Amino acid sequence: MSEKVVTLDVREDLRNGREPFSKVMGAVAKLQPNEKLRMLAPFEPTPLFSVLGNQGFEHESKQISSGNWEVLFTRRSGEVTKFVPPVRPPCSAANPEPTEIIDVDARGLEPPQPMVKILEAVAVLPAGAELRAHMERRPMHLYAQLEERGFAGESEEQNDGSYITKIRHR
Repeated sequence: MSEKVVTLDVREDLRNGREPFSKVMGAVAKLQPNEKLRMLAPFEPTPLFSVLGNQGFEHESKQISSGNWEVLFTRRSGEVTKFVPPVRPPCSAANPEPTEIIDVDARGLEPPQPMVKILEAVAVLPAGAELRAHMERRPMHLYAQLEERGFAGESEEQNDGSYITKIRHR
């Protein structure tokens, strides 16, 4: 069986301030068993590697001559099931305390990398858990992305001027 390569270029999305995470997940969901995903990005999307790794994908990444990155996602041998997004039931009102707290440090990253890192962590957030994202700026563009994915977040400024955003499933 020959393999087909589907190309997804997210460079323009990122240049225009649009978050491509949903676009990437949509492309992965549409992949047929004999297809690979070739993604072009302005930076190496390392947090995405673990997200897709948990879904049975391996990756090969390389920086290309333009300074951009090319990543080839391939299903692991014998894994031909289609991508199924993780199911995250809402937290129980009877248990308002998080069952687990996951810290994500997105400080020191250039935009849009903090948002990418946080959204990739949210994609695999266990039910009942809370993600605490540490950032240098208030994540104004993040809130709409969380809302679209069924999450709520609130940010608190810290004494050093950084922010911690607490994120939970609605």
